Amino acid sequence: MPGLLTPPPSAVDVLIAYAQSQFEAGQQDYRAGHLTKARHDFDQAVDAMLEGGLDLEKDPRLAPLFQRIVATVSSEEFAAFREGDGFTEQKAEVAPLDEIPESVAENETLDPKLTASAEGELSAVSHDMPLTVNEYVLAYLNFFQTPRGRAIVETGLRRAGRYRPMIQKVLAQEGLPQDLIYLAQAESAFQPVAVSHKQAVGLWQFVAGRAQQYGLQRSWWVDERQDPEKATRAAARHLRDLYGEFNDWYLAMAAYDSGPGNVQKAIERTGYADFWELYKRNVLPQETRNYVPIILALTLIGKDPQRYGVQVTPDPYVEADRIKPGHPIDLRLVAETIDADVETLRSLNPQLLRMVTPAEPNFELRLPAGTAHRFLTEIADIPPEKWVSWRRHRVEEGETLFEIARSYHVPPAAIAEANGLESRADLEPGQKLIIPAAARSEINLGKLTRYRARKGDTLGTIADQFSVSRAELVRWNHLKSEKVVRGMTLRVYPGGLQPLPALAKGVSKPAVVAASVPPEESAATPAGTLDAPITHRVQPGETLWSIARAYRTTAEALRSANQFLFTRPLHVGDQLTILPAH
Repeated sequence: MPGLLTPPPSAVDVLIAYAQSQFEAGQQDYRAGHLTKARHDFDQAVDAMLEGGLDLEKDPRLAPLFQRIVATVSSEEFAAFREGDGFTEQKAEVAPLDEIPESVAENETLDPKLTASAEGELSAVSHDMPLTVNEYVLAYLNFFQTPRGRAIVETGLRRAGRYRPMIQKVLAQEGLPQDLIYLAQAESAFQPVAVSHKQAVGLWQFVAGRAQQYGLQRSWWVDERQDPEKATRAAARHLRDLYGEFNDWYLAMAAYDSGPGNVQKAIERTGYADFWELYKRNVLPQETRNYVPIILALTLIGKDPQRYGVQVTPDPYVEADRIKPGHPIDLRLVAETIDADVETLRSLNPQLLRMVTPAEPNFELRLPAGTAHRFLTEIADIPPEKWVSWRRHRVEEGETLFEIARSYHVPPAAIAEANGLESRADLEPGQKLIIPAAARSEINLGKLTRYRARKGDTLGTIADQFSVSRAELVRWNHLKSEKVVRGMTLRVYPGGLQPLPALAKGVSKPAVVAASVPPEESAATPAGTLDAPITHRVQPGETLWSIARAYRTTAEALRSANQFLFTRPLHVGDQLTILPAH
């Protein structure tokens, strides 16, 4: 009817329209190759949904849209956008099993010379695991003679040199056949950061559940599936358990691939506890049927490469020193301290997902052989609480203090003071300087990231991964309970939120904060106004970051004043000394 006003859109309509437009813009930018813009668009869409103040689970229009956005942004295709700047994990490598065709024709004409050579090898080489040459193994031997297959073989045999001594030692200690090393070649070609389409990771391709069963931990900082030695130990124990269950190495390897339950069911269905019978009767997954012949083919080639026309010089075995920093440290500072390159450190420590080591006293960092003493001597010049933010710089010919300061965005006087220099002192080429308060590490502690819950996650395990408290996760995500559902997306600020800017002076101060009052609710005094130390007793749900935030100080300052925080986490009931700022 003329004259009637159109009702304004509802809050739900506005939210849906905005989130949908940002999401579609992100998809368009991604397809056009504008990756930074795409990430921003996706972030805007998700943030709008999370911060809109509406119940996403109950509204019949919001829930499906939110799930669709989250599913897309959380997919492998958009993994780079999900984590944001500085949170991107190291680049993964494709697992070689994913590069081998799912079906290799067993009935195609095989070179008689290849068959004769393989059969002749059985009596010519030593082996401590059964070796079989049949049409299935020969089919893969034939594939590995093709350019595509040969590249996979050569990559694995070359990289094997880096890890062979360690793997041989672990297999011997666990009482297992040495030939099981070729299982790792099939799984990963000895690439610690290999990832399969099933999200299996590392030299031995552990999925998350099995890794946890054998003691391999994963946090925001570290994935021990990528630790070559720890993963090898776990794989050896898993294989030993499987052999104990099936008393047959081929069945044990099949179970390693598809799980012991699948193999046991196949045996029960057919009555045959023999891999080749199960293969012929087609009662195992296709991938598992291929798995054992692939390993056997790689074993035959690996034992006598020249017989198959393969000539590879193995990479040298890399010795390493091991230290326990006892405090988070940026790998770039480590590299600058021992005059190594960051890529060398990352290759020695593939289990590190970030550029900074975790805040775990027992974490072992591997350094190039012979550098541990030098590192420990030189790093003593820098306070541990500065290991994430400070850097070192080797002076080049002709460089001035001003030029160096400008490149690091640090005042020249700060560099001079940290190094005991006259402000206008001439610098010597090769001289090493401490660079104080350099730009923050790329991990950006306290920067918003999003975590999509996996099977088995609890609020406690997620909090531990990101060094925050469960109370903070509840508050940041407006949760009504601590229940975690697989697939739900949580807002997380790793390490906690950063301290607020200092308040103006003149705020009244209590001598001691009452134990029953959390700092968020107390009239906390800015550290800059104190003329004497005060004491704070830690309450349930508090973290070092939340306490630092309340007192307008930093976590580093709290650790400096409370040295026990360098060796263990914060506990409820701890009494912290809050010092005046100087």
